[in-house]
Amino acid sequence: MPNNYKIILASGSPRRQQFFKDFDFDFEVRLKEVEEIYPDHLKAEAITNYLAELKAKAFEGEIADNEVLVTSDTLVWLHDKAVGKPKDYDDAFQILKSLSNATHEVITSVCFKTTKKTETIFEVTKVTFVALSDEAIHYYLDNYKPFDKAGAYGIQEWIGLIGISKIEGSYTNVVGLPTEKVYKYLTSTLGFNA
Repeated sequence: MPNNYKIILASGSPRRQQFFKDFDFDFEVRLKEVEEIYPDHLKAEAITNYLAELKAKAFEGEIADNEVLVTSDTLVWLHDKAVGKPKDYDDAFQILKSLSNATHEVITSVCFKTTKKTETIFEVTKVTFVALSDEAIHYYLDNYKPFDKAGAYGIQEWIGLIGISKIEGSYTNVVGLPTEKVYKYLTSTLGFNA
């Protein structure tokens, strides 16, 4: 595929890596540890934009002219507060209790960095859970161990099948990447060919 750029995906997420494979784009994974700390005054997509760009800044001076670096960040936004990845089992239980019988937003920002410019896009999806019993939450945590996921759940897993009553917006965004927007950016802005 004669593309202008080589994609460098800076994400250890198996779900994001699979999406890029499914795009049929050639890409390389490069990882760096970045401490995900953001200023307290930021809210909603300002947080994910900041963190996606922070992850891109870690590669400053290491990107070749023909490379585009892709970084991203996802968070769950509930009752005007950010819900990140759970610290442990008990924290995951409390997070799922708070999502039970409520609507939250899943926000993902994706940053595209080349040697010439840095651009960030984001997507917001609304997800509504039914009332989850304590038994259902324990079953999910014991069997699926979603401790690496924002909001302590994966929509594509058991909890999504039995617990989600409504979704407004991009499904893949809730999995971890707004694929339609990312694909559009790579093809229309950067000239990738499908």
